Amino acid sequence: MTNENQVLSGKVAVVTGGSRSIGASIAKKLADQGATVVITYNSSPEKAIALVDEIQSSGSKALAIQADAANPEAVRSAILETVQTFGAIDILVNNAGISITGDIEQLDFADYEKMIAVNVTGVFVATQEAVRHMTSGGRIIHIGSSMTKYSAFATASLYTLTKGAINGFTKSLARDLGPRGITVNTVLPGSTDTDMNPENGGVSSLVLPTIALGRYAKAEEIANVVAFIASPAASYMTGSEVLVDGGHTA
Repeated sequence: MTNENQVLSGKVAVVTGGSRSIGASIAKKLADQGATVVITYNSSPEKAIALVDEIQSSGSKALAIQADAANPEAVRSAILETVQTFGAIDILVNNAGISITGDIEQLDFADYEKMIAVNVTGVFVATQEAVRHMTSGGRIIHIGSSMTKYSAFATASLYTLTKGAINGFTKSLARDLGPRGITVNTVLPGSTDTDMNPENGGVSSLVLPTIALGRYAKAEEIANVVAFIASPAASYMTGSEVLVDGGHTA
């Protein structure tokens, strides 16, 4: 690791759901750019520990905290532990999320409650707690979905509902926090090769023909955009929804 590209040196970042897939790539990219990184995880302790070891072996500081995004007290505790351990929080990436699909009339209400708890309430609670400790220059970055702009297949109405809520939250929160010098943006990934949505998975035959570049994104490609928004170069960018979808919505 060299110092020439460490534009986030001295910054403390929290990546929720950061033990695997897009979250892990974001954590590694922020660490590569000099940030101290805290990841939260729910059910992947081995992956979380391995990621922390990898980041630390590259010369950056890292910490993994078990915190179910559906549990408000666990989320608040993770933010507070970050501040107590490292003295600050400068960047929050709300990445933790789940997807439950199905026809609207067949979805259980418990599925709705679970999706709201993780994808909406978890984002709200993490953000509310983090901004209590943020100063000017702080960054809130939500991971949304291009499905809120163009729904490529059926049965995703509940998932899209939760991600659409984040889009609205971003717009209003940018107004609230702008006077404090804190920016708020949402990255809208298209189909990305992850554990939850592998490129050879069940919906790929439906989605691939709609992507201009003809392939799924790599998690690293989403992380690159998040890292830019977290950097000083994006200081005048707030309230934005940034599509990273390979031309899916073109």
